[in-house]
Amino acid sequence: MTRVTALIGKELADLRQNPAVFVPAVITGFFAVLLPFFVAVIVPYMTGEHLSDSSDFQIAIEMYRNQPATRALDPEGAIQAWIFQQFVLLLVLTPVAGSMSVAAYTVIGEKQARTLEPLLATPITTLELLGAKVLASLLPAIGLATLCFALYIAGIVLFAHPGVAWALMTPRPLSIVFLLGPLSSLAALQLAVCVSSRVNDARSAQQIGALIILPIAGLLVAQLTGNVLLTGPTILLIALVLAGVNIALLRIGVALFDRESILTRWK
Repeated sequence: MTRVTALIGKELADLRQNPAVFVPAVITGFFAVLLPFFVAVIVPYMTGEHLSDSSDFQIAIEMYRNQPATRALDPEGAIQAWIFQQFVLLLVLTPVAGSMSVAAYTVIGEKQARTLEPLLATPITTLELLGAKVLASLLPAIGLATLCFALYIAGIVLFAHPGVAWALMTPRPLSIVFLLGPLSSLAALQLAVCVSSRVNDARSAQQIGALIILPIAGLLVAQLTGNVLLTGPTILLIALVLAGVNIALLRIGVALFDRESILTRWK
């Protein structure tokens, strides 16, 4: 653990010197926070029409009637709460984007800077090395996701109907952000690390890690169309699947990370 902790500190110090790595994640977080406000607040304000006047939001009215967290809200507030709950899944994309950017840099960036070879010549094991790199990439991504969620709630408090923010402070939205988010980020991160250990181009690693975005986008569309409802048991099942995927990816990553090849064949 001493070696892992020291390596995590070194990785975080390197990231502080390269803040541009986080630009894709910051842009993703900005639009993830902005989009639901555009739908729930900006468009009704500009058109002068209430969301509750639209027949397209009948599912939100049902949520207003059946869920304890929204029974105290008026119909307009209930629809806003429904919209913000559906789009909270977008916040999962923020740590995923951060993980992909950082993970590709931590391996390929060190290859290009010629700092990986001396590290591989030390007694540190492959599991310790990859574990430290994964954790050092995951921590800033989770921090950024937490900041985006805080801004999300603050914006709801300021611009949405009273009480809407409390509907987001329930187990379902919180588990999406703080359970599915880190697990999805970890999967994207480990995919990027696996590819980074075999290729010399950071873009290739990021493109492979981006495969995690596809099921997240699919879940969002399925939610909005009413085909899927992310209930507590469903979220728990997805989390268990992601945990299994992460364990498998860790084993694959250790197997793919050929220290001798990196030391002798890297150009």
